[in-house]
Amino acid sequence: MGKETILVVDDEEDLLELVRFHLSREGYAVMLAETGEEAWRKVRGNIVDLMVIDLMLPGIDGLELTRRIKSDDRLRAIPVIMLSAKGEEVDIVTGLELGADDYITKPFSPRVLLARIRAVFRRKIESRTGQEDMIHIHGLSIDSGRRTVLVEGTPVDLTYTEFQVLTFLAGRPGWVFTRSQIVDAVRGDDYPVTDRSVDVQIVGLRKKLGDSGFLIETVRGVGYRFKDRS
Repeated sequence: MGKETILVVDDEEDLLELVRFHLSREGYAVMLAETGEEAWRKVRGNIVDLMVIDLMLPGIDGLELTRRIKSDDRLRAIPVIMLSAKGEEVDIVTGLELGADDYITKPFSPRVLLARIRAVFRRKIESRTGQEDMIHIHGLSIDSGRRTVLVEGTPVDLTYTEFQVLTFLAGRPGWVFTRSQIVDAVRGDDYPVTDRSVDVQIVGLRKKLGDSGFLIETVRGVGYRFKDRS
């Protein structure tokens, strides 16, 4: 069973207690917060391994809280799972663009939440042990341990998801991947993300990579690949 600390943020007291019960039973240490302000104080003052954040919070809402976390060098590596009654594509894409690792719509099953939490922790471990620490290709230097990217020596600031997509593609130059394969590799199997959200990540990556953006090639009717070493 896990020993990680999870901070759950929601303004519904009954939901907080329900989630606390199931997470505690699985062996996780659980912290609770009912507002974005309270969560912000707690995440800055404690060691937190993962956060579950409701979007509709009083004061600082879930999107702003996530934005703050992912903009803080000390906190940005903390995985975030968003909870929301808003399940439209635009809401999911917005959450993922901010760097969230998963997005679960309400009402939800505690078993599903637990499975998603385990998947996030599993991917975190796999990313540390299953990837090359360094990738050097076509003027790009990708350090998966430090989660940094340099283009011709110049740092590039990527979101968590953009970094995952770039590392996945650049680690297998010349291979063609469908959008669903990219989603599965970055998020895990059966993740409810549309093809459009993958396209959004690619557009953002190309823009941030500047003159090196051409390295991510579109394979019409299939998906994407990173330019071969040749």
